Amino acid sequence: MMGYVLATAIAVLMLAGAFFALSASIGVVRLPDLYSRMHAASKAGTVGSGLLLLAAGFSSGEVAVFARAAVGVVFLLLTAPVAAHLLAKAARDTGHRLWEFSVRDDMEGR
Repeated sequence: MMGYVLATAIAVLMLAGAFFALSASIGVVRLPDLYSRMHAASKAGTVGSGLLLLAAGFSSGEVAVFARAAVGVVFLLLTAPVAAHLLAKAARDTGHRLWEFSVRDDMEGR
């Protein structure tokens, strides 16, 4: 009985991770400017990768493998948003403009 519950939890984690990874890849292809694409890649990509890592850790059945997967998730959650922020700031400093139909630029005048 417990094996079915674990298999169902792993399947749900894998499907959710695949959904977020797919939405991140669609966002990178379909969104209009660099900043929107970076947002899709960093947010949805991080969640998707984290869920897939947790599914891999649970499916291994070993505590050491799960611990490494959990540390990987923490590392992703700490580094991916910071890296995206720094890349967006560097793009802004080098002159990449927002999409022409953007409503507001919070960095204007800084």
